[in-house]
Amino acid sequence: MSNKNNDRIRANPKFRELAQKRSRTAWGLTALVLGVYYSYMLLVGMAPEWLAQPLSEGGTLSLGVPVGAFIIFFAWACTGLYVRRANSEFDRLNAEIVEEAGK
Repeated sequence: MSNKNNDRIRANPKFRELAQKRSRTAWGLTALVLGVYYSYMLLVGMAPEWLAQPLSEGGTLSLGVPVGAFIIFFAWACTGLYVRRANSEFDRLNAEIVEEAGK
């Protein structure tokens, strides 16, 4: 792509909209995942006895295992949300920007 096309794309208001939406989405989901993860780490450090409680009477599986699994699934879900938004809204905006730059 030539510098002329790059300048035209960067001047397009839809490009700024795309960059802002992607950034807001990425940083928001990152904050959520890190918040959940560091909350878990604080729980491990400050209340390990709570996480060590067995799930059932006489059971060997502790409460910490499903809580940890939840964090993994939560991170996957956040990734899925980003991918869904990227494949719909972000790709649509990107296609519009490329089409307008080609004119």
